[in-house]
Amino acid sequence: MRRLSIICAMFIMVVSMVTSCVPQKKILYLQSEQLSNDSVMVSDEYLNKRHFDYKVQPGDNLQIRIASLDTKSASFFNNMNSVGAVGTSGSQYSSGNPAIYISGYIVNENGFIDVPIVGELQVKDLTIEEIQGKIQEIVNEYLNETIVYVKLGLFNLTILGEVYKPGLYQVYQSDINIFQAIALAGNATDYANKSNVKIVHQTPNGSKVTKVNLNDADILSSPEFYLKPNDIIYIEPLKMKQYGFTSIPYGTIISAISLLVTCFTFVAVYLK
Repeated sequence: MRRLSIICAMFIMVVSMVTSCVPQKKILYLQSEQLSNDSVMVSDEYLNKRHFDYKVQPGDNLQIRIASLDTKSASFFNNMNSVGAVGTSGSQYSSGNPAIYISGYIVNENGFIDVPIVGELQVKDLTIEEIQGKIQEIVNEYLNETIVYVKLGLFNLTILGEVYKPGLYQVYQSDINIFQAIALAGNATDYANKSNVKIVHQTPNGSKVTKVNLNDADILSSPEFYLKPNDIIYIEPLKMKQYGFTSIPYGTIISAISLLVTCFTFVAVYLK
């Protein structure tokens, strides 16, 4: 009887430990089929063209500035940026910068922006480079020796699911990759299903959902490695979290097992 009680206690303990652990294969990023040992250095190369070809959509915020030797004339174009929208944030990443929103040019629902002197300009489905060239051509009719600068004012990302700090993030740079985005949210939790991460892209016709595997090093050469403005990243939980194994009360379990063993031992001694 005593032996049976010990076996039962050990079985319960082993089951508890096994079900509360996440396999290392599900935790590690960028796993490769190649293995290295202490004497061999393994180096893999993953090619990925870093090309930002996002096409502007209604609701986007554009920052437009013009540099010219004729500062008085250029000021007519730059008066919307007089509050110093460009460079007002001390960090590449922020939870929000009202100055950039207020001073930028918002693309209306029909895909137009209204720029001083230039007038209404159709920018929907154009890249930043195409918009810059379009404005440069118009400005050259009024000013000589000018350079037009166009940037996305707000690069919104929404990160949800199994991360430590889910939420809406605004990025003040031209591009960002998926690992940088996850780092903004405090990294993925141990119970994140990194092999099935969903990315929701906004398209002219609606939304498109793609899936990526962050456990696989091939993500580095995937076209999904670099994100687009207004993307939504959702990291779903592993199935084991659904069964309540995320926060195991180890102290309570050990105490219960100890009590159970004591009871079995007492009964065994009493019956003997």
